[in-house]
Amino acid sequence: MPFINELLADNQQHNLREAPRTRTSRFDFEPEAIAQRLQQRILGQPQALAEIVGSLAVVKAELGDPRRPLGVFLLLGPTGVGKTETVRLIAEAIHGRADALCRIDMNTLAQEHYAASLTGAPPGYVGSKEGTTLFDREAIEGRFGQPGIVLFDELEKASDPVIRALMNILDNGQLRLSAGNITLDFRNSLIFLTSNLGAQAAQRLEQGWGRLLPQGWRQQLQQRRQTRALHSRFDPEFINRMDHRISYQPLGGDQLDQLVSLSLEQLNLRLARHQVQLALSPALRQHLASKGYDRRFGARAMARTFRQELEPALARSLLQHSPSAGSLLRADLQRGQVTISGD
Repeated sequence: MPFINELLADNQQHNLREAPRTRTSRFDFEPEAIAQRLQQRILGQPQALAEIVGSLAVVKAELGDPRRPLGVFLLLGPTGVGKTETVRLIAEAIHGRADALCRIDMNTLAQEHYAASLTGAPPGYVGSKEGTTLFDREAIEGRFGQPGIVLFDELEKASDPVIRALMNILDNGQLRLSAGNITLDFRNSLIFLTSNLGAQAAQRLEQGWGRLLPQGWRQQLQQRRQTRALHSRFDPEFINRMDHRISYQPLGGDQLDQLVSLSLEQLNLRLARHQVQLALSPALRQHLASKGYDRRFGARAMARTFRQELEPALARSLLQHSPSAGSLLRADLQRGQVTISGD
């Protein structure tokens, strides 16, 4: 029945032409879901978050160079504005855990001889055969459907030999350890680097005549000062290996109530193990907002205020009264002291 066979073959070709052309990414994370998580937890950084999420969409679509890391992000800005927290939230969204990343604290690599902590001991030295290094191979390489995540925190504090050791990682996504028998592969990695470079100059601008400028102009001046500080610390060859240079802005006084709510949300997550929740009176909210705002330290100042002002009183109440499961505790401010009462 040649006619029937030809008809079936023609129908099959027609169906293939008419079928919608869809392509499924090998990555199973959703950029929009990550965007929602970041927007809920990172305050005052809409432009920075939008750029990061847009880059994650490029990764999801597999448009990058397969010979390089999936993305290299330099996050610039003062302390306490959410740079490191952004990376933790991305790790949580992709891997289910905020600590599912390889974090290298560059402050611990300030001395030149610590470069071996990254590249491993040279042949003939203790640990050379084992390939001992600070890198967590599993966290770096990730899985087929999930990228690895690497964080180099406080980049500017690392020694020059350490910075040079990063060059191959950022360029071709590989690092061959000094012993020569192991190569670490970063081509399935999202690499984040954070830095406070230029933060002091930006702070002086905010405290001086710069505060009189429109916000857009002020941000442009801050970014120029960050750029000057960056080029004074690093060689152009190193800077040129960054795919994205993202500036985080100082937190403003108009975000105080959000900072209080965010800190309370984090505290209630920890209280879940006690099966109780905490609510704040308006007077206490205002007190915490006023004491927890310090432009120099960002959200860390609010977290510190919660630890100093609220958590000791809450701990005493939990230890002394053992509230029943499901209780709603109320924190108030009376005569300058925090008080805790239950249902």
